[in-house]
Amino acid sequence: MKVAVVGASGAVGQEFLKVLAERNFPMDELVLFGSARSAGNEYEFKGKKLVVKELKHGDDFKDIDIALTSAGAGISKEFAETITKYGAIMIDNSSAFRYDNDVPLVVPEVNPEDSKNRPRNIIANPNCSTIQMVVALKPIDNLSKIKRVRVATYQAASGAGAQGIAELENQVKEVAEGKTPTIQKFPYQLAMNIIPHIDIFLENDYTKEEMKMNWETKKIMHTEAEVSATCVRIPVARAHSEAIWVETERPLSIEEVKTAFAKAEGLTVVDNPAEKNIQCHFLFREG
Repeated sequence: MKVAVVGASGAVGQEFLKVLAERNFPMDELVLFGSARSAGNEYEFKGKKLVVKELKHGDDFKDIDIALTSAGAGISKEFAETITKYGAIMIDNSSAFRYDNDVPLVVPEVNPEDSKNRPRNIIANPNCSTIQMVVALKPIDNLSKIKRVRVATYQAASGAGAQGIAELENQVKEVAEGKTPTIQKFPYQLAMNIIPHIDIFLENDYTKEEMKMNWETKKIMHTEAEVSATCVRIPVARAHSEAIWVETERPLSIEEVKTAFAKAEGLTVVDNPAEKNIQCHFLFREG
């Protein structure tokens, strides 16, 4: 197994390397690709130094089995044919192919079977806020079909990549020093602030980020459930949070949902308010 990471120097690319190492992913070789600017950078992986190669059109992917790509939608579209030309499976983290009918949109804990039908040898990754939501929704949907979802997201600076994290850290320093914060990546100052605006506003007055959660949930879960989202950027470096309201076809008890969550892959139930230890808390109302 030979694996490539495209966009290795970015925030997501660096997480790819961490997760591949943590999970001891079964591969014989790892190859890193990046822009001309990041080519030549060195990163350590499992005790070995790997050098980033410049991403170019050619035969560099001839022996690659899986390519994990996170270098932006434009790069993904430009290099998709080059990457998949010799049979490599392109698992793309950008928005480039999410809504293409001939590209599966996959969250392994939710719809792994969709990955088997990939006419273009491309598998798309959903939006980050959608991923964590559908992992939690799937066990509920298995108990009783979900009719409606309302969700408020609290999204970290990392959702805007390495530049987003750097801008937040820089702004915190500037505020502490009494300086006017430098604003480039986000539309407003993020430090000591929240921004109820992620991506552009559409004609229906939802932002594109909010509508992604509707569109992608339907495609991933093969559902007609309506999703209404409010997406907010918050001043933390990493870790998105969500508050989700779900309406199901039949009433569900707290215990059966907790049991389903406990058995589900990718979920951990931490619900101990008395000890101020809460990650996944439940409030149920009938009707």
